Amino acid sequence: MYVLIFVVFAGWMLFFDANSYLIHRELNSEMDDLEEARDHYKREIKKDEKAIKAISTEEGLERLAREKYYMKRENEEIYIIEYEDSIRNQKEYD
Repeated sequence: MYVLIFVVFAGWMLFFDANSYLIHRELNSEMDDLEEARDHYKREIKKDEKAIKAISTEEGLERLAREKYYMKRENEEIYIIEYEDSIRNQKEYD
């Protein structure tokens, strides 16, 4: 008799209760996903802070303007050399 009551109680707690094992497993999985997302965003924030710090100086801002926007001074000429494999890699990132 006690075994039957224990089995029914255990079955109820595992599958039907509001705090069942299945719900806990689902919530733990969701928490793991959220923690991974949090870590990803923390890494992105650190990367962005590093980029902001790099362009906060005059030299960093000039470097960004020259490399990304191909800006130049009045008395300079720019020659852009693109290698075949670098063009392919550029298209993969765009």
